Amino acid sequence: MDLGRLRTLREFADRGSVTATARALHCTPSAVSQQLRALQAEVGLPLTEPDGRGLRLTDAGRALVARADEVLAALDRAESELDTYRSAPRGRVRIAIFQSAGLMLLPGLLTRVAAFDGLEVDVRDVDMTPSDVPALVADYDVVVTHRDEHAGEFTSDRLEVVPLLREPLDVALPAGHVLARRRRVDLADLADERWISVDHGFPVDDVLRSLTVRTGVRPQIVQRINDFRITERLVAAGHGIALLPRYTMDTRRGNGLVGRPLAGIRVARLVEVVCRRGALSRPAVATVIAQLRAEVAALTG
Repeated sequence: MDLGRLRTLREFADRGSVTATARALHCTPSAVSQQLRALQAEVGLPLTEPDGRGLRLTDAGRALVARADEVLAALDRAESELDTYRSAPRGRVRIAIFQSAGLMLLPGLLTRVAAFDGLEVDVRDVDMTPSDVPALVADYDVVVTHRDEHAGEFTSDRLEVVPLLREPLDVALPAGHVLARRRRVDLADLADERWISVDHGFPVDDVLRSLTVRTGVRPQIVQRINDFRITERLVAAGHGIALLPRYTMDTRRGNGLVGRPLAGIRVARLVEVVCRRGALSRPAVATVIAQLRAEVAALTG
């Protein structure tokens, strides 16, 4: 049943005449009569009957008005509740995040989100390449992704991209490595090293391939491991070196690992939020992204 016609029927029950109903609804009496006739045809029962020069409700009409009160009251409650979602960060936000960004950002993000009553996040760690992102946006409100800074941007007009940070990639070396004493490492000095990279298509591997093109130095890759914590342990144990993100690499004293920037060349990944066009208009989504940016600012100083 059409809700507008139900409202007209309820107004008629409250006002008692077509003319008074028309005044209340700011329309003509003929428009009210037309709405009542259309509703009667819709339900297949007479809802009004002649009463002198006017109309009155039939038994079926009175019964429908009682139900209309319930339906329209429920609708008003729903609209009122939705208004709170439009104006305040409430509800559940689904997040997909790649693993090393999860290590870097999730503990602080969850603490920040907990300060907002009625705001919840549902997080999944996803081993993603840039080509996976459009499909992930179909399932998640917020996708935290990464790419080589020299790779192409997301250009779809159905996506919105919010930059989070440019994270330098440093060379991870065993603490006892001869180059670990240097402040910066030249790529040419690493020509004979054994490298631990990630699967083909992932941003760190893209960076290594970019370095090959730009310098002519082809790294000898002996292992491909996507979990950076495993890579850290392999490097610390002397099984190779790696490019690892600066803010997530664990170089605390005693871990057997040091990170050194490459000399004369800028190497980084871009960490970004990607979401559907228009998603930022939801206060809950906008708040989660704002808290992600706040966490990045705290992390990078």
